[in-house]
Amino acid sequence: MLLYNSVNIEKGTVLRKMSVVIGIDVGGSTTKIVGFDENMILIEPLIVTAADPITSIYGAFGKFTVENKISLEQISKIMVTGVGSSYIKKPIYNLDCRTVPEFPSVGHGGLYLSSLDEAVVVSMGTGTAFIHAKKGAEVTHLGGTGVGGGTLMGLAKKLLDMEDIENIIDLAEKGDLNRCDLRVTDITSKDTMPEILGELTAANFGRISDLTEKEDIALGIVNMICETVAMLAIFGARSKNLCDIVLTGNLTTFPIIKKTFSNLGKLFGMNFIFPNRSQYGTVIGAALLSKKYD
Repeated sequence: MLLYNSVNIEKGTVLRKMSVVIGIDVGGSTTKIVGFDENMILIEPLIVTAADPITSIYGAFGKFTVENKISLEQISKIMVTGVGSSYIKKPIYNLDCRTVPEFPSVGHGGLYLSSLDEAVVVSMGTGTAFIHAKKGAEVTHLGGTGVGGGTLMGLAKKLLDMEDIENIIDLAEKGDLNRCDLRVTDITSKDTMPEILGELTAANFGRISDLTEKEDIALGIVNMICETVAMLAIFGARSKNLCDIVLTGNLTTFPIIKKTFSNLGKLFGMNFIFPNRSQYGTVIGAALLSKKYD
């Protein structure tokens, strides 16, 4: 069974006579694909990992169309985005292929998933991008940072000799930040500092010692990335007088990351939103941009 906007419909029974728009987001290591039928009902996305972009693109396309029983004749348009989109030198199976910018895709996808009219949308990929999106207006790229999933993987490989993201996150969940990070309360009198502010990080990895375990280091890495991204997102939201911040990208699927953002959101009066299918925000936005190319 497939989920179509909370309605269960058996595979292959709906799309035979419909025109389908396909979105493809070609990342550094994975390719994501999604579809919308002619009534703009979402067809469940999927993700494929492959060694090179071309293999990943065609693998994702083949798997998606087979699983959803979509024929080439039913596809009206393919919208491609992401860092690997430049590898597509010719139309996929001679279909109408359009390359669309990544930042507008992020913005449109974030608003669609969150059902908001305006928000700062954050794309947590290898690095992190910050987007201001508003319905009926042009998407604005507020800026970005090189701190993101690539940072997590690089530091974990060097400091922990680990490369599997699931194992890294599992290890981090067992860690203790008090053995890794220096808190404000560690360097300031508790009598003059409200307890909630005292728990803020004064220095990431500022409390490392010989007693610090691998679990603590793993948590410290995750926490540093989350705090960096969260604070930059907060600055971006404040610049637009907004409180809603939508998080998208692969890292947003882990509970420990959601918890860190949630805690900072409460402290700074911000609403960090992790919508369902948040890891597919960019590819959904790319497909939605097909309306601009009609």
